[in-house]
Amino acid sequence: MAYLTDIEIAHQCKMKPITEIAKTAGISEDMIDQYGKYKAKVDLSLMNDETRENGKLILVTAITPTPAGEGKTTTTIGLADGLKRIGKNVVVALREPSLGPVFGVKGGAAGGGYAQVVPMEDINLHFTGDFHAIGAANNLLAALLDNHIQQGNKLGIDVRKITWKRCMDMNDRQLRFIVDGLNGKANGTPREDGFDITVASEIMAVFCLANSITDLKERLSRIIVAYTYDDKPVTAGDLNAVGAMTALLKDALKPNLVQTLEGTPAFVHGGPFANIAHGCNSVIATKLALKLGDYAVTEAGFGADLGAEKFLDIKCRMAGLTPSAVVVVATVRALKMHGGLSKKELTNEDLTALEKGVPNLLRHVSNIKDVYKLPCVVAVNRFPTDTDAEIDFIIAKCKELGVNTILSNVWAEGGKGGEDLAREVVRLCEEEKGDFTFAYDSDDTIENKIRAIVQKVYRGADVTFLPAAKKQIKTLTALGFDKTPVCMAKTQYSFSDNEKLLGAPENFKVTVRNIKVSAGAGFVVALTGEIMTMPGLPKVPAAENIDVDENGVITGLF
Repeated sequence: MAYLTDIEIAHQCKMKPITEIAKTAGISEDMIDQYGKYKAKVDLSLMNDETRENGKLILVTAITPTPAGEGKTTTTIGLADGLKRIGKNVVVALREPSLGPVFGVKGGAAGGGYAQVVPMEDINLHFTGDFHAIGAANNLLAALLDNHIQQGNKLGIDVRKITWKRCMDMNDRQLRFIVDGLNGKANGTPREDGFDITVASEIMAVFCLANSITDLKERLSRIIVAYTYDDKPVTAGDLNAVGAMTALLKDALKPNLVQTLEGTPAFVHGGPFANIAHGCNSVIATKLALKLGDYAVTEAGFGADLGAEKFLDIKCRMAGLTPSAVVVVATVRALKMHGGLSKKELTNEDLTALEKGVPNLLRHVSNIKDVYKLPCVVAVNRFPTDTDAEIDFIIAKCKELGVNTILSNVWAEGGKGGEDLAREVVRLCEEEKGDFTFAYDSDDTIENKIRAIVQKVYRGADVTFLPAAKKQIKTLTALGFDKTPVCMAKTQYSFSDNEKLLGAPENFKVTVRNIKVSAGAGFVVALTGEIMTMPGLPKVPAAENIDVDENGVITGLF
């Protein structure tokens, strides 16, 4: 049987004018700036409307990702459409896709099948220009920093201690480590430099954690870009960069309103990676979704050990948010891969492989229930090759943890396939009260916070801090940054820092090789294993299969 591609399904959708979607969400036309017929930015003042009560916050997360796919964003959108179908007032809040994965591996990240946000091509490509604005602000700061050094270096910046990198929203390993400022004094000061991908930049983190333009300016001013010869931090504020950076970001800070295939209002805003950044859409978009919907459904990147941990320990802590329920997404196929099967072997029933792989799911579920103390449901995306015996096995295992398992068919049926999941989410919100608890106390030491994440969430034995990391911890503690949350940069493919350790590994140690501060974002970043802040393209990039015909119709975005 031939299935339509995601982009073909999106093309069949008859979108409603964005003014109509805004009206559905209770947003008057004078509160939106339209970007064509089907996209708009929403005025920030709506967040301060005290006549509206906040709705309930639903977090969608997942098992450790595999090439078999889990469908977390698809489930998030399908759940929102399912809630709408059972009569609930709902708004969904998602991240914007990065061009790096779009042209690298994924080919698109706006949901899939009949659970998508549209206009799909716009969202996956330039959208409303937010990422370009973030990259421009980042690189303006880099230019002002190098210009300050060129024009006499009044602040005494040590060019060997510059921590600020340039960025671009593309996977380009060639730019990870470069030397610039060559060919004479007129062309700058020669130094080692490098690029991060935009979605791993601190500007992206600041953008997604800011509550207002005033808060954005304060956070930007605190960004540390370098250190002086006597090891004093130099900030964006010291370089008088903040006003111009904010000017570039002021329109981008307004959240983007679009719609699902079924006309559910959706905010798609901000997009930090979850393996090397904090992996959540903007605080502003989430708060607006809570203000406008009785239920706000959002997702956090990759598995629950990364995106959900950061959503709960960083975003919720900083923004004062408390989820009412958590959905953990899994597939039989992915769990069998965690049990040792190759991607080519997944169509056959294999309870032995499933039994070996299901501990990955159970560990994520246990973390949500027992570490963070939140109500939880497992959503299994069912594939045609999944057998009843395999599904029953997962249901029984989750039942042992006191968690229900709901079959989700949103890829094939949209909101209709998410109604059962929607009813269970509503039941959790109404009948089960969580006792939301963080995985660590922010007043603890940097070492102990990292150790708490590794031992409580990853279930590792301990942490190995390399000498460079120990030195950086000592420096950051002396500067007063030891009381901030920790953002772990770790492979998404394993609970450990070794991507080859699938399932639910035990007795492993996580190696922290580097610690850096994101003073504007308000957290320290721990880089583990071989994690890179600028990804590379695969052997056959998705970009090679993307095309446009003479009518402007794009193909190849999945």
